[in-house]
Amino acid sequence: MSQQSGRYEGPEQVSAREGFCLERMTPASRLYGANGLRTGRDGRIYVAQVPGSQVSAIDVDSGIIETISPMGGQIVAPDDLAFDSQGNLYVTEITEGRVSVRKPNGECRVIYGDMPCANPITVHNDRLYAGECRPGGRIMELDLDGGAPRVILDDVPMPNAFEIGPDGKLYFPVMAVNEIWRVDPAGGPHEVVATGLGVPDSVKFDAEGFIVSTQVASGQVLRINPQTGAQSVLATVAPGLDNCTFVGNRLFVSSISGQVNEVMSTGELRSLVPDGLQWPLGLALDEKGRLFVADGGFDYLNIGQGVMQPLGMLFTPGFPGFTRGVAAASAGEWLVTTANGDVARYWPEQQKSEVLASGFDRLMGIAEGPNSTLAFAEYGGGRLIGLAAGKITVLAAGLNGPMGIVSTDAGFLVAESGAGRITRVTTSGNTETVLDGLQEPQGMALEGGVLYVVDVGAKTLIAMTIATGVTQTLAENLPVGAPPGVEPVPLGPIGDLAGPMTSFAGVAAGPDGRVYIAADGEGSVLMLRPA
Repeated sequence: MSQQSGRYEGPEQVSAREGFCLERMTPASRLYGANGLRTGRDGRIYVAQVPGSQVSAIDVDSGIIETISPMGGQIVAPDDLAFDSQGNLYVTEITEGRVSVRKPNGECRVIYGDMPCANPITVHNDRLYAGECRPGGRIMELDLDGGAPRVILDDVPMPNAFEIGPDGKLYFPVMAVNEIWRVDPAGGPHEVVATGLGVPDSVKFDAEGFIVSTQVASGQVLRINPQTGAQSVLATVAPGLDNCTFVGNRLFVSSISGQVNEVMSTGELRSLVPDGLQWPLGLALDEKGRLFVADGGFDYLNIGQGVMQPLGMLFTPGFPGFTRGVAAASAGEWLVTTANGDVARYWPEQQKSEVLASGFDRLMGIAEGPNSTLAFAEYGGGRLIGLAAGKITVLAAGLNGPMGIVSTDAGFLVAESGAGRITRVTTSGNTETVLDGLQEPQGMALEGGVLYVVDVGAKTLIAMTIATGVTQTLAENLPVGAPPGVEPVPLGPIGDLAGPMTSFAGVAAGPDGRVYIAADGEGSVLMLRPA
């Protein structure tokens, strides 16, 4: 276990080539998002982080964060957590479809491994309850010794973080119908407790026996009378709220994006962990020089001075889905690829998107070429795919982990991350190597005849002059990819919300010489500019 102020620790400082300056446009994130919250016996808040496969503990007064279960460890994609009386930590691993326990000495084992979209979990009188956050989800009591589970309620439309109430019944949010239900843990029919909410995704109880529930769509924290369903607003944070916990009478709430706030009695917020980026992934500049930042379940527009304007998130109308690759189209219009295997046009200001093509395996970069031909990289299928006039064409097959792409007069350039090279795919379908000897090239941008490549394996930014083939390293020790020495387990899909969450360190370049880098390792956007 290690204490840290941020989430990423590298052995050396980030550095830029002489004549350039490298700076953060956004601060490094302290967490890999913030999902389930639970208060430990030590009075600290334990937070599950799906994107980082990490569990951390936060001191609620000092803000010091300690990593309890790190990326690359035995716990993968933890979404929610709970403790028993012995200090054992039970965790739902949403992409793995399982529930595991971590003992105080660090030993881990799987309790139950057949729970698709495993998410809500709670312990009451040392009895373990867990559920599936999916349409038709089950809520079950699990045998601590690995025996067959007992189904309490099935066919629940997306249950989420739950708790046993003072009356001994299990209370849980039902996201797909925007309600809170309760059921006797012994079984039987459910009862509706509250309706007309803001898409609830957690239920906890305060000292007076009232429900406190975060609302992922409205961003509100509600206090609800469990007998009447009457509700009042304790605070409004922002869309994307995930969970809540009490430390004594102090209330803390998490947001999917990574912030943790204390809700004061006045309704004001005290920031415990500032908001941040979960990844980020693809980057693109529009004609006004505004930077689109794709951050999976969130999209942002950087409008200057590091100000990140939210454009949409998973529960916003018209959101295209978990966004990974992006390219600028006309004013206010973007081309995106999603983790669900879709290619879409996206008009965030209108809360509108249009799927252009779907059914692909782990899409990455996207670019618009001559004659309005779209090209996108299918990482899982090893293909560069073209789309023109509604017709799909395979431009190149047999590529090794294609990720970033850019358009040129002669065709497209593709970063083959698995082969460590940049490949040209000509308009006639031929391929040739343009740049070799890289470790893991991912994002690419082309501006003024210079190709910029993020080599995640080497943690460098490379610039190659297209006309001459001359290359130079512009930045080193970039916080991209996993921290040095860490081998993360690839993250699978989360039901219908997101396909496999493969990371992608994008890059964008402007005519003013500025280059923007998606520092997905530390959760920031970096800017390289001439000194």
